[in-house]
Amino acid sequence: MGYISAQSMLEHLVENFADTSTETKEIYRIGDLAREFDVSLRTLRFYEDRGLISPERSGSTRLYSNADKKRLKIIILAKNVGFSLIDIEELLKVYDDDKNEQDVSVLVDKFKEQFARLTDQKNELDNSISEISKAISFLEGKS
Repeated sequence: MGYISAQSMLEHLVENFADTSTETKEIYRIGDLAREFDVSLRTLRFYEDRGLISPERSGSTRLYSNADKKRLKIIILAKNVGFSLIDIEELLKVYDDDKNEQDVSVLVDKFKEQFARLTDQKNELDNSISEISKAISFLEGKS
């Protein structure tokens, strides 16, 4: 198997696992992307304030390109699997590495770390559910 850059891998990941629109335009307005990704205008402005996306401006109108749309797909996918904003910023740095110096192992490590975090959270929730179930059984037996 040939070398695949981390940037290419992120693009393939988003194409294969994120809901993608068949609509292709050159320019999107903020409302277009908010509807397509089912996020609020405020969310898109927040991502812009954090430097995660950088739409062009025409007066006060934000104009998003296909590149902005790809970045937003990565952000939404990462958010949906529980990555923090700092993690998302790091993923986008890997994506933006136009020299393709980043190894796919960087992505694999990031996703494995997140998988471990989510597994730990699931185990904690399972324990909490078990404890509350016991408490309910106890309380129902006392009534």
